[in-house]
Amino acid sequence: MDINDDPALNIAQARAEWDVQRTFLDSCSYGPPPRRGWEAMQRSLDEWRAGSVPWQTWAESVDASRELFGRLVGAPAGQVATGAAVSQLLAPIAAALPDGAEVLIPDFEFTSGVYPFAVHADRGVRVRTAPLATLAEAVDESTALVSFSAAQSATGEVADIPAITRRAREVGAITVLDGTQAAGWLPLDAKQVDFLAVAAYKWLCAPRGTAFLTLPTRDSAADAPETADTSDTVGTDHLCRDDFFGRLKPLAAGWFAAGAGASYGMPMHLADGARAFDISPAWHSWVGAAPALELLLEIGIDQIHTHDLALANRFRAGLGLGESDSAIVTIDLDAGQRSWPGALDRLDAAGVRYSQAGGNMRFGFHLYNDEADVDTALNAVTGTVTS
Repeated sequence: MDINDDPALNIAQARAEWDVQRTFLDSCSYGPPPRRGWEAMQRSLDEWRAGSVPWQTWAESVDASRELFGRLVGAPAGQVATGAAVSQLLAPIAAALPDGAEVLIPDFEFTSGVYPFAVHADRGVRVRTAPLATLAEAVDESTALVSFSAAQSATGEVADIPAITRRAREVGAITVLDGTQAAGWLPLDAKQVDFLAVAAYKWLCAPRGTAFLTLPTRDSAADAPETADTSDTVGTDHLCRDDFFGRLKPLAAGWFAAGAGASYGMPMHLADGARAFDISPAWHSWVGAAPALELLLEIGIDQIHTHDLALANRFRAGLGLGESDSAIVTIDLDAGQRSWPGALDRLDAAGVRYSQAGGNMRFGFHLYNDEADVDTALNAVTGTVTS
């Protein structure tokens, strides 16, 4: 099924695939698996325990997941690398930056999108920060790369991806988008950025240890505009896009990055395209990932987006907050406890699963939630009965 086709399942039908407690609002931390993903993974574990199948049976799920994720974000499978975590997948991108390059990030970006670049400070790579709301305006001719999340982990704030990428292209900066807190509920287009990295264990409802990175082809990279000529600017090291993509190397290349038939010795035979950036997979996690991605395609991200925002905005309205474009609702922890004394105890007593991050209470609304979940959480936070 193509992502643009009419959905095969509505939200009510899809919800029947999950066995989560009704008050699970912690998709920002992890997404429980649909039953089909859980059962596939359990079968593979039974096969492992019994030694009943060859490992290749499980490894087939890696390429299936690669293709399904590509369909979710509009990228050919050949441009999708698989890995275990966002930081691991970003490491080759950071290493390809020239000495002295400047990286721009939001001022409250999740660590996995920051540290891969910050560890190169010993060779002069500089990390500069700016508020997400004005990140596009903060891009200037000294910016070599912009790394930002589609939806902020601590606040749920949704980035203005078109504005940021448009400004980055004007100065020739590389764009890296972390879609971990967005993929699965927010429509994402991999073609909008140079690199899209996603850890799949949250809103994509896959097991932990599964992650994706979309990479541009050399042709698409060459089509992007070159950095403006700022040779008269003192103290800046500008990025040549051609040089950058030429420096990009699969630093963790191993047997899986070779594709088929290259397990020993030299010469080196890396797979073509993004597959060269794969790391050896945790088989059983990928067995659980493929059915989850397939189910999300059957539902359709647009339908999930509409549903999730409706629930989040119902929750915000009950708290006296204005509407938002995010499925994540955050409440300042200290302010929340002043406004609604005892809210934390009531949330625990009601069995509401949420999280605390960056000084906020964080509630994530996803396709397996309904209005009853919203009202349970509202009642717990405010101490009043919501109907």
